[in-house]
Amino acid sequence: MARQPLAVRPCSLAASLDVLGERWSLLAIREMGYGVHRFGRIAGYTGASRDILADRLRKLEAAGVIERRQYSEHPPRYEYHLTEAGRELHPVLLSLFQWGDKWAVEEPALTLRHACGHRLEIDHVCRHCGGPVSRGTVEAQVSRGQE
Repeated sequence: MARQPLAVRPCSLAASLDVLGERWSLLAIREMGYGVHRFGRIAGYTGASRDILADRLRKLEAAGVIERRQYSEHPPRYEYHLTEAGRELHPVLLSLFQWGDKWAVEEPALTLRHACGHRLEIDHVCRHCGGPVSRGTVEAQVSRGQE
């Protein structure tokens, strides 16, 4: 990949960051994963201003990561819920938690435990062979049509 002609690379990571690559978006997704679905509570737990949070929720909804569900008609009020695409972000958030525990804070505010009772430690492995996933074991190949 390093030997390709110099140009902006189209990639799924860049596309993902267009949707998710902002603090308030990921924190709102975190809260929905915790079971917090109402706007005021999401704002309170994330610390996002109401106008910024409203913008991020609209963007996440447009991308199909969350959906609005009306819970009151008078006045109209909505809850925000993760779609399948949003629920599939759970392992990504857990990886960010683990990275943050190691590199971004002196002492973690939470301890994540697996159902087995042990502290959660995520290992990335290949689903096909069970081997470790690391920079040295993954090769990027240009997809057909992108050459």
